[in-house]
Amino acid sequence: MESIVAKLDAALYPAVCSVNTYLSNYILVFLLVAVGLWYSIKTRFIQVRCFGEGMRRVFGNLTLNGKKHDSGMSSFQALATAIAAQVGTGNIVGASGAILTGGPGAIFWMWVIAFFGMATIYAESTLAIKTRVKAADGTIHGGPVYYITTAFKGGFGKFLATFFAVAIILALGFMGCMVQSNSIGECFQTAFGIPSWIVGVALVIICGIIFLGGVQRLAAVTEKIVPIMAAIFLLGGLIVLIFRIQYLPATIGMIFKYAFEPQAIVGGTFGYAIKQAVSQGAKRGLFSNEAGMGSTPHAHAQANVKDPHDQGVVAMIGVFIDTFVVLTLNALVIICTLYTADGPLAGGYVGDVTSTLSKTNLAQTAFGSVMGAGLGAKFVAICLFFFAFSTVLSWNLFGKINAIWLFGKKNPKACTVIYTLIALVFILMGTMMSNDLVWELTDMFNNLMVIPNVIALFALTKMVVGSAESKIAQ
Repeated sequence: MESIVAKLDAALYPAVCSVNTYLSNYILVFLLVAVGLWYSIKTRFIQVRCFGEGMRRVFGNLTLNGKKHDSGMSSFQALATAIAAQVGTGNIVGASGAILTGGPGAIFWMWVIAFFGMATIYAESTLAIKTRVKAADGTIHGGPVYYITTAFKGGFGKFLATFFAVAIILALGFMGCMVQSNSIGECFQTAFGIPSWIVGVALVIICGIIFLGGVQRLAAVTEKIVPIMAAIFLLGGLIVLIFRIQYLPATIGMIFKYAFEPQAIVGGTFGYAIKQAVSQGAKRGLFSNEAGMGSTPHAHAQANVKDPHDQGVVAMIGVFIDTFVVLTLNALVIICTLYTADGPLAGGYVGDVTSTLSKTNLAQTAFGSVMGAGLGAKFVAICLFFFAFSTVLSWNLFGKINAIWLFGKKNPKACTVIYTLIALVFILMGTMMSNDLVWELTDMFNNLMVIPNVIALFALTKMVVGSAESKIAQ
Protein backbone atom coordinates (compact mmCIF):
# COMPACT_ATOMS: atom_id res chain seq x y z
CA MET A 1 0.00 0.00 0.00
CA GLU A 2 2.78 2.42 0.96
CA SER A 3 4.66 1.79 -2.33
CA ILE A 4 1.51 2.56 -4.36
CA VAL A 5 0.99 5.78 -2.39
CA ALA A 6 4.65 6.75 -2.94
CA LYS A 7 4.33 6.26 -6.72
CA LEU A 8 1.12 8.30 -6.73
CA ASP A 9 2.91 11.09 -4.86
CA ALA A 10 5.80 11.15 -7.32
CA ALA A 11 3.52 11.24 -10.37
CA LEU A 12 1.01 13.85 -9.19
CA TYR A 13 3.07 16.28 -7.13
CA PRO A 14 4.97 18.15 -9.93
CA ALA A 15 1.85 18.57 -12.09
CA VAL A 16 -0.32 19.82 -9.24
CA CYS A 17 2.40 22.27 -8.14
CA SER A 18 2.55 23.75 -11.65
CA VAL A 19 -1.22 24.32 -11.74
CA ASN A 20 -1.20 25.87 -8.27
CA THR A 21 1.64 28.24 -9.10
CA TYR A 22 -0.42 29.85 -11.83
CA LEU A 23 -3.73 29.81 -9.93
CA SER A 24 -2.36 31.09 -6.61
CA ASN A 25 0.05 33.71 -7.92
CA TYR A 26 -2.31 35.32 -10.41
CA ILE A 27 -5.97 34.26 -10.58
CA LEU A 28 -6.58 33.70 -6.86
CA VAL A 29 -4.98 36.92 -5.64
CA PHE A 30 -6.81 38.98 -8.25
CA LEU A 31 -10.24 37.43 -7.65
CA LEU A 32 -10.12 37.52 -3.83
CA VAL A 33 -8.92 41.10 -3.62
CA ALA A 34 -11.25 42.23 -6.42
CA VAL A 35 -14.47 40.78 -4.95
CA GLY A 36 -13.56 41.86 -1.41
CA LEU A 37 -12.76 45.40 -2.53
CA TRP A 38 -15.89 45.47 -4.71
CA TYR A 39 -18.23 44.56 -1.85
CA SER A 40 -16.39 46.79 0.60
CA ILE A 41 -17.06 49.76 -1.68
CA LYS A 42 -20.58 48.74 -2.67
CA THR A 43 -21.67 48.19 0.95
CA ARG A 44 -19.71 51.24 2.13
CA PHE A 45 -17.37 49.03 4.17
CA ILE A 46 -20.00 47.03 5.97
CA GLN A 47 -17.25 45.15 7.81
CA VAL A 48 -16.54 48.43 9.63
CA ARG A 49 -20.05 49.91 9.82
CA CYS A 50 -21.69 46.74 11.17
CA PHE A 51 -18.79 45.21 13.09
CA GLY A 52 -20.32 46.18 16.45
CA GLU A 53 -23.69 44.75 15.46
CA GLY A 54 -22.05 41.47 14.50
CA MET A 55 -20.20 41.23 17.82
CA ARG A 56 -23.44 41.86 19.74
CA ARG A 57 -25.28 39.20 17.78
CA VAL A 58 -22.53 36.64 18.41
CA PHE A 59 -21.68 37.32 22.04
CA GLY A 60 -24.88 38.97 23.29
CA ASN A 61 -26.63 35.65 23.94
CA LEU A 62 -23.74 33.21 23.86
CA THR A 63 -24.56 29.67 24.97
CA LEU A 64 -22.89 26.28 24.54
CA ASN A 65 -26.18 24.43 24.72
CA GLY A 66 -28.27 25.86 21.93
CA LYS A 67 -31.95 25.26 21.44
CA LYS A 68 -32.82 22.30 19.23
CA HIS A 69 -34.57 23.11 15.98
CA ASP A 70 -36.85 21.01 13.82
CA SER A 71 -34.68 22.02 10.86
CA GLY A 72 -31.54 24.07 10.43
CA MET A 73 -29.55 25.57 13.30
CA SER A 74 -29.53 28.57 15.58
CA SER A 75 -27.53 31.55 14.37
CA PHE A 76 -24.72 30.71 16.81
CA GLN A 77 -24.71 27.02 15.82
CA ALA A 78 -24.39 28.06 12.17
CA LEU A 79 -21.50 30.38 13.08
CA ALA A 80 -19.85 27.65 15.18
CA THR A 81 -20.12 25.25 12.24
CA ALA A 82 -18.61 27.89 9.94
CA ILE A 83 -15.79 28.67 12.39
CA ALA A 84 -15.18 24.95 12.82
CA ALA A 85 -14.48 24.88 9.08
CA GLN A 86 -12.36 28.03 9.20
CA VAL A 87 -10.31 27.36 12.34
CA GLY A 88 -8.31 24.27 11.48
CA THR A 89 -4.92 23.34 10.13
CA GLY A 90 -4.95 26.57 8.12
CA ASN A 91 -4.41 28.49 11.36
CA ILE A 92 -1.56 26.34 12.62
CA VAL A 93 0.04 24.37 9.78
CA GLY A 94 -1.10 26.72 7.00
CA ALA A 95 0.11 29.86 8.75
CA SER A 96 3.40 28.12 9.53
CA GLY A 97 3.89 27.21 5.89
CA ALA A 98 3.09 30.76 4.79
CA ILE A 99 5.66 32.20 7.22
CA LEU A 100 8.34 29.69 6.19
CA THR A 101 7.86 30.31 2.46
CA GLY A 102 6.82 33.96 2.36
CA GLY A 103 8.42 35.23 5.56
CA PRO A 104 6.67 36.97 8.48
CA GLY A 105 5.29 39.53 6.01
CA ALA A 106 2.90 36.89 4.63
CA ILE A 107 0.80 37.45 7.76
CA PHE A 108 0.23 41.08 6.75
CA TRP A 109 -1.19 39.91 3.43
CA MET A 110 -3.37 37.41 5.29
CA TRP A 111 -4.78 40.36 7.24
CA VAL A 112 -5.48 42.26 4.02
CA ILE A 113 -7.26 39.25 2.51
CA ALA A 114 -9.28 38.78 5.71
CA PHE A 115 -10.31 42.45 5.98
CA PHE A 116 -11.77 42.48 2.49
CA GLY A 117 -12.95 38.91 3.02
CA MET A 118 -15.27 40.09 5.78
CA ALA A 119 -17.27 42.00 3.15
CA THR A 120 -17.13 39.00 0.83
CA ILE A 121 -18.45 36.59 3.43
CA TYR A 122 -21.24 39.01 4.31
CA ALA A 123 -22.35 38.75 0.68
CA GLU A 124 -21.99 34.95 0.62
CA SER A 125 -24.00 34.50 3.81
CA THR A 126 -26.73 36.92 2.74
CA LEU A 127 -27.14 35.17 -0.61
CA ALA A 128 -27.13 31.73 1.04
CA ILE A 129 -30.10 32.74 3.23
CA LYS A 130 -31.97 34.39 0.36
CA THR A 131 -31.66 31.45 -2.04
CA ARG A 132 -31.85 28.45 0.31
CA VAL A 133 -34.53 25.78 -0.13
CA LYS A 134 -36.34 23.46 2.24
CA ALA A 135 -36.55 19.83 1.16
CA ALA A 136 -39.58 17.59 1.56
CA ASP A 137 -38.03 15.96 4.65
CA GLY A 138 -37.62 19.37 6.32
CA THR A 139 -33.87 19.68 5.83
CA ILE A 140 -32.49 23.02 4.64
CA HIS A 141 -30.14 23.23 1.68
CA GLY A 142 -28.29 26.37 0.71
CA GLY A 143 -24.97 27.52 -0.65
CA PRO A 144 -23.29 28.67 -3.84
CA VAL A 145 -24.98 26.15 -6.15
CA TYR A 146 -28.31 27.73 -5.22
CA TYR A 147 -27.26 31.35 -5.67
CA ILE A 148 -25.22 30.54 -8.79
CA THR A 149 -28.33 29.14 -10.46
CA THR A 150 -30.25 32.19 -9.24
CA ALA A 151 -27.72 34.51 -10.85
CA PHE A 152 -27.52 32.60 -14.13
CA LYS A 153 -30.51 30.78 -15.49
CA GLY A 154 -30.26 27.98 -18.03
CA GLY A 155 -27.24 26.00 -19.15
CA PHE A 156 -24.52 28.44 -18.11
CA GLY A 157 -25.76 28.58 -14.51
CA LYS A 158 -26.07 24.79 -14.39
CA PHE A 159 -22.52 24.44 -15.72
CA LEU A 160 -21.05 26.87 -13.16
CA ALA A 161 -22.99 25.27 -10.30
CA THR A 162 -21.93 21.77 -11.35
CA PHE A 163 -18.29 22.90 -11.65
CA PHE A 164 -18.48 24.35 -8.15
CA ALA A 165 -20.21 21.29 -6.68
CA VAL A 166 -17.62 18.89 -8.09
CA ALA A 167 -14.76 21.13 -6.93
CA ILE A 168 -16.05 21.45 -3.35
CA ILE A 169 -16.74 17.74 -3.01
CA LEU A 170 -13.15 17.03 -4.06
CA ALA A 171 -11.61 20.04 -2.25
CA LEU A 172 -13.30 19.76 1.12
CA GLY A 173 -15.32 16.57 1.28
CA PHE A 174 -12.42 14.40 0.15
CA MET A 175 -9.02 16.15 -0.30
CA GLY A 176 -9.58 18.67 2.49
CA CYS A 177 -10.35 15.95 5.00
CA MET A 178 -7.07 14.32 3.98
CA VAL A 179 -5.22 17.52 4.93
CA GLN A 180 -6.83 17.55 8.34
CA SER A 181 -6.21 13.88 9.09
CA ASN A 182 -2.68 14.11 7.67
CA SER A 183 -1.83 17.01 10.00
CA ILE A 184 -3.42 15.29 13.01
CA GLY A 185 -1.54 12.07 12.28
CA GLU A 186 1.85 13.75 11.90
CA CYS A 187 1.45 15.90 15.01
CA PHE A 188 0.34 12.95 17.14
CA GLN A 189 3.20 10.83 15.87
CA THR A 190 5.66 13.61 16.75
CA ALA A 191 4.14 14.33 20.17
CA PHE A 192 3.05 10.90 21.39
CA GLY A 193 4.76 8.38 19.10
CA ILE A 194 1.40 7.01 17.93
CA PRO A 195 1.56 5.75 14.29
CA SER A 196 -0.44 7.96 11.94
CA TRP A 197 -2.57 5.14 10.59
CA ILE A 198 -3.86 4.30 14.10
CA VAL A 199 -4.92 7.93 14.51
CA GLY A 200 -6.62 7.64 11.12
CA VAL A 201 -8.66 4.60 12.19
CA ALA A 202 -9.81 6.37 15.36
CA LEU A 203 -10.83 9.43 13.34
CA VAL A 204 -12.82 7.31 10.91
CA ILE A 205 -14.84 5.72 13.71
CA ILE A 206 -15.61 8.99 15.53
CA CYS A 207 -16.38 10.94 12.36
CA GLY A 208 -18.58 8.19 10.96
CA ILE A 209 -20.84 8.31 14.01
CA ILE A 210 -21.28 12.09 13.73
CA PHE A 211 -21.56 12.19 9.92
CA LEU A 212 -24.50 9.80 9.93
CA GLY A 213 -26.23 11.71 12.72
CA GLY A 214 -27.20 14.59 10.44
CA VAL A 215 -27.16 18.36 10.87
CA GLN A 216 -28.58 18.36 14.39
CA ARG A 217 -25.82 16.14 15.78
CA LEU A 218 -23.18 18.15 13.95
CA ALA A 219 -24.54 21.43 15.36
CA ALA A 220 -24.60 20.02 18.89
CA VAL A 221 -20.94 18.99 18.62
CA THR A 222 -19.54 22.13 16.96
CA GLU A 223 -21.28 24.62 19.28
CA LYS A 224 -19.46 22.99 22.22
CA ILE A 225 -16.09 22.20 20.67
CA VAL A 226 -15.41 25.51 18.91
CA PRO A 227 -15.52 27.95 21.87
CA ILE A 228 -13.65 25.57 24.18
CA MET A 229 -10.89 24.69 21.73
CA ALA A 230 -10.37 28.33 20.79
CA ALA A 231 -10.14 29.38 24.46
CA ILE A 232 -7.55 26.70 25.29
CA PHE A 233 -5.37 27.57 22.30
CA LEU A 234 -5.57 31.30 22.98
CA LEU A 235 -4.65 30.77 26.63
CA GLY A 236 -1.58 28.75 25.65
CA GLY A 237 -0.55 31.35 23.09
CA LEU A 238 -0.93 34.20 25.56
CA ILE A 239 1.29 32.36 28.05
CA VAL A 240 4.05 32.10 25.43
CA LEU A 241 3.69 35.79 24.50
CA ILE A 242 3.92 36.81 28.16
CA PHE A 243 7.23 34.96 28.48
CA ARG A 244 8.47 36.56 25.24
CA ILE A 245 6.92 39.98 25.83
CA GLN A 246 10.21 41.79 25.24
CA TYR A 247 10.25 40.53 21.64
CA LEU A 248 6.64 41.45 20.86
CA PRO A 249 7.32 44.97 19.43
CA ALA A 250 10.02 43.57 17.15
CA THR A 251 7.69 40.74 16.11
CA ILE A 252 4.92 43.12 15.03
CA GLY A 253 7.51 45.29 13.29
CA MET A 254 8.78 42.28 11.30
CA ILE A 255 5.29 41.52 9.99
CA PHE A 256 5.01 45.02 8.50
CA LYS A 257 8.65 45.31 7.42
CA TYR A 258 8.83 41.98 5.62
CA ALA A 259 5.45 42.53 3.96
CA PHE A 260 7.22 45.05 1.72
CA GLU A 261 10.86 43.91 2.03
CA PRO A 262 10.47 40.11 2.04
CA GLN A 263 13.74 39.53 0.19
CA ALA A 264 15.58 40.37 3.41
CA ILE A 265 14.27 37.17 5.05
CA VAL A 266 13.10 34.99 2.12
CA GLY A 267 16.12 35.62 -0.11
CA GLY A 268 16.23 36.03 -3.87
CA THR A 269 15.20 39.11 -5.81
CA PHE A 270 12.61 41.60 -4.64
CA GLY A 271 10.16 40.47 -7.35
CA TYR A 272 10.44 36.81 -6.37
CA ALA A 273 10.24 37.52 -2.65
CA ILE A 274 7.22 39.85 -2.83
CA LYS A 275 5.40 37.34 -5.02
CA GLN A 276 6.09 34.64 -2.42
CA ALA A 277 4.87 36.82 0.45
CA VAL A 278 1.68 37.97 -1.29
CA SER A 279 0.77 34.62 -2.85
CA GLN A 280 1.40 32.71 0.38
CA GLY A 281 -0.69 35.25 2.28
CA ALA A 282 -3.53 34.96 -0.22
CA LYS A 283 -3.38 31.18 -0.59
CA ARG A 284 -3.10 30.38 3.11
CA GLY A 285 -5.46 33.24 3.97
CA LEU A 286 -8.10 31.66 1.75
CA PHE A 287 -7.50 28.23 3.25
CA SER A 288 -7.81 29.72 6.73
CA ASN A 289 -10.80 32.10 6.61
CA GLU A 290 -12.44 30.63 3.46
CA ALA A 291 -14.03 33.97 2.49
CA GLY A 292 -14.76 33.94 -1.23
CA MET A 293 -14.28 30.20 -1.50
CA GLY A 294 -17.97 29.39 -1.12
CA SER A 295 -17.68 26.86 1.71
CA THR A 296 -19.07 28.49 4.86
CA PRO A 297 -22.27 29.80 3.18
CA HIS A 298 -23.51 26.20 3.49
CA ALA A 299 -23.41 26.56 7.28
CA HIS A 300 -24.88 30.06 7.37
CA ALA A 301 -27.75 28.93 5.13
CA GLN A 302 -28.85 26.68 8.01
CA ALA A 303 -29.35 29.61 10.41
CA ASN A 304 -32.85 30.27 11.72
CA VAL A 305 -32.83 34.07 11.34
CA LYS A 306 -35.54 36.51 10.29
CA ASP A 307 -33.39 38.59 7.96
CA PRO A 308 -30.39 37.58 5.79
CA HIS A 309 -28.48 40.66 7.01
CA ASP A 310 -28.59 39.33 10.57
CA GLN A 311 -26.56 36.25 9.64
CA GLY A 312 -24.37 38.26 7.27
CA VAL A 313 -22.93 40.36 10.08
CA VAL A 314 -22.50 37.22 12.20
CA ALA A 315 -20.55 35.61 9.36
CA MET A 316 -18.15 38.58 9.31
CA ILE A 317 -17.22 37.88 12.93
CA GLY A 318 -16.26 34.34 11.95
CA VAL A 319 -13.57 35.67 9.60
CA PHE A 320 -12.42 38.15 12.26
CA ILE A 321 -12.07 35.44 14.92
CA ASP A 322 -10.34 33.05 12.53
CA THR A 323 -7.70 35.41 11.14
CA PHE A 324 -7.31 38.41 13.44
CA VAL A 325 -7.52 36.41 16.66
CA VAL A 326 -6.57 32.72 16.34
CA LEU A 327 -4.24 32.83 13.32
CA THR A 328 -2.58 36.07 14.43
CA LEU A 329 -1.87 34.70 17.89
CA ASN A 330 -0.26 31.60 16.40
CA ALA A 331 1.81 33.77 14.03
CA LEU A 332 3.00 36.02 16.87
CA VAL A 333 4.07 32.96 18.87
CA ILE A 334 6.04 31.56 15.92
CA ILE A 335 7.73 34.82 14.97
CA CYS A 336 8.59 35.99 18.49
CA THR A 337 10.17 32.64 19.39
CA LEU A 338 11.82 31.56 16.13
CA TYR A 339 12.48 34.73 14.10
CA THR A 340 13.73 37.16 16.73
CA ALA A 341 17.41 37.70 17.48
CA ASP A 342 17.97 34.44 19.38
CA GLY A 343 15.69 32.29 17.20
CA PRO A 344 16.81 29.59 14.73
CA LEU A 345 15.07 31.35 11.82
CA ALA A 346 16.33 34.87 12.52
CA GLY A 347 18.42 34.68 9.35
CA GLY A 348 15.67 33.14 7.24
CA TYR A 349 14.70 29.63 6.23
CA VAL A 350 18.15 28.49 5.13
CA GLY A 351 20.93 26.09 6.01
CA ASP A 352 20.50 23.19 8.41
CA VAL A 353 17.12 24.39 9.70
CA THR A 354 15.47 23.17 6.48
CA SER A 355 16.05 19.58 7.57
CA THR A 356 14.58 20.02 11.05
CA LEU A 357 11.78 22.59 10.72
CA SER A 358 8.73 22.33 8.49
CA LYS A 359 5.20 23.69 8.44
CA THR A 360 3.96 20.64 10.35
CA ASN A 361 6.28 21.03 13.36
CA LEU A 362 6.95 24.80 13.34
CA ALA A 363 4.18 25.67 15.81
CA GLN A 364 5.18 22.76 18.05
CA THR A 365 8.77 24.03 18.06
CA ALA A 366 7.61 27.58 18.82
CA PHE A 367 5.39 26.61 21.75
CA GLY A 368 8.03 24.16 22.93
CA SER A 369 10.63 26.92 23.18
CA VAL A 370 8.71 28.23 26.21
CA MET A 371 6.72 25.23 27.44
CA GLY A 372 9.49 22.71 26.86
CA ALA A 373 9.81 20.56 23.74
CA GLY A 374 7.68 17.69 25.00
CA LEU A 375 4.84 19.74 26.47
CA GLY A 376 4.83 22.17 23.54
CA ALA A 377 4.51 19.35 21.00
CA LYS A 378 1.70 17.73 22.99
CA PHE A 379 -0.17 21.01 23.50
CA VAL A 380 -0.17 21.85 19.78
CA ALA A 381 -1.04 18.27 18.82
CA ILE A 382 -4.09 18.25 21.09
CA CYS A 383 -5.25 21.68 19.91
CA LEU A 384 -4.68 20.70 16.29
CA PHE A 385 -6.70 17.53 16.82
CA PHE A 386 -9.77 19.47 17.92
CA PHE A 387 -9.27 22.19 15.30
CA ALA A 388 -8.87 19.70 12.45
CA PHE A 389 -11.52 17.32 13.77
CA SER A 390 -14.16 20.06 13.88
CA THR A 391 -13.10 21.18 10.39
CA VAL A 392 -13.61 17.66 9.05
CA LEU A 393 -17.14 17.65 10.50
CA SER A 394 -18.09 20.94 8.84
CA TRP A 395 -16.43 20.19 5.52
CA ASN A 396 -18.22 16.88 5.31
CA LEU A 397 -21.54 18.72 5.64
CA PHE A 398 -20.58 21.19 2.90
CA GLY A 399 -19.58 18.42 0.52
CA LYS A 400 -22.68 16.38 1.35
CA ILE A 401 -25.04 19.25 0.48
CA ASN A 402 -23.41 19.48 -2.95
CA ALA A 403 -23.34 15.71 -3.45
CA ILE A 404 -27.10 15.63 -2.83
CA TRP A 405 -27.59 18.54 -5.26
CA LEU A 406 -25.65 16.64 -7.93
CA PHE A 407 -26.70 13.03 -7.41
CA GLY A 408 -29.22 12.62 -4.62
CA LYS A 409 -32.32 14.64 -5.34
CA LYS A 410 -34.40 11.48 -5.74
CA ASN A 411 -32.79 9.50 -2.93
CA PRO A 412 -30.82 11.80 -0.60
CA LYS A 413 -30.37 9.14 2.13
CA ALA A 414 -28.62 6.70 -0.19
CA CYS A 415 -26.47 9.49 -1.58
CA THR A 416 -25.50 10.55 1.95
CA VAL A 417 -24.40 7.04 2.92
CA ILE A 418 -22.31 6.53 -0.23
CA TYR A 419 -20.73 9.97 0.07
CA THR A 420 -19.94 9.41 3.77
CA LEU A 421 -18.24 6.06 3.13
CA ILE A 422 -16.03 7.57 0.43
CA ALA A 423 -15.16 10.54 2.70
CA LEU A 424 -14.13 8.16 5.50
CA VAL A 425 -11.78 6.33 3.13
CA PHE A 426 -10.11 9.63 2.24
CA ILE A 427 -9.73 10.51 5.93
CA LEU A 428 -7.84 7.27 6.48
CA MET A 429 -5.74 7.75 3.32
CA GLY A 430 -4.73 11.23 4.51
CA THR A 431 -2.80 9.75 7.43
CA MET A 432 -0.73 7.63 5.03
CA MET A 433 0.13 10.13 2.25
CA SER A 434 2.88 12.74 2.03
CA ASN A 435 2.05 16.09 3.57
CA ASP A 436 3.16 18.13 0.56
CA LEU A 437 0.97 16.37 -2.03
CA VAL A 438 -2.10 16.48 0.20
CA TRP A 439 -1.74 20.25 0.68
CA GLU A 440 -1.13 20.91 -3.02
CA LEU A 441 -4.19 18.90 -4.10
CA THR A 442 -6.40 20.73 -1.63
CA ASP A 443 -5.01 24.11 -2.70
CA MET A 444 -5.75 23.31 -6.34
CA PHE A 445 -9.42 22.45 -5.78
CA ASN A 446 -9.82 25.32 -3.30
CA ASN A 447 -8.60 27.67 -6.01
CA LEU A 448 -10.97 26.20 -8.58
CA MET A 449 -13.94 26.65 -6.23
CA VAL A 450 -13.30 30.37 -6.05
CA ILE A 451 -13.86 31.01 -9.76
CA PRO A 452 -17.60 30.14 -10.17
CA ASN A 453 -18.39 31.45 -6.68
CA VAL A 454 -16.86 34.87 -7.33
CA ILE A 455 -18.54 35.15 -10.75
CA ALA A 456 -21.93 34.68 -9.05
CA LEU A 457 -21.05 37.13 -6.27
CA PHE A 458 -20.36 39.86 -8.81
CA ALA A 459 -23.57 39.07 -10.67
CA LEU A 460 -25.74 39.30 -7.52
CA THR A 461 -24.33 42.58 -6.20
CA LYS A 462 -27.70 44.35 -6.37
CA MET A 463 -29.38 41.69 -4.23
CA VAL A 464 -26.70 41.90 -1.51
CA VAL A 465 -26.50 45.70 -1.41
CA GLY A 466 -30.29 46.00 -1.34
CA SER A 467 -30.51 43.64 1.63
CA ALA A 468 -27.78 45.52 3.52
CA GLU A 469 -29.15 49.00 2.98
CA SER A 470 -32.79 48.13 3.69
CA LYS A 471 -31.84 46.57 7.03
CA ILE A 472 -29.39 49.28 8.11
CA ALA A 473 -31.91 51.99 7.21
CA GLN A 474 -34.48 50.55 9.66
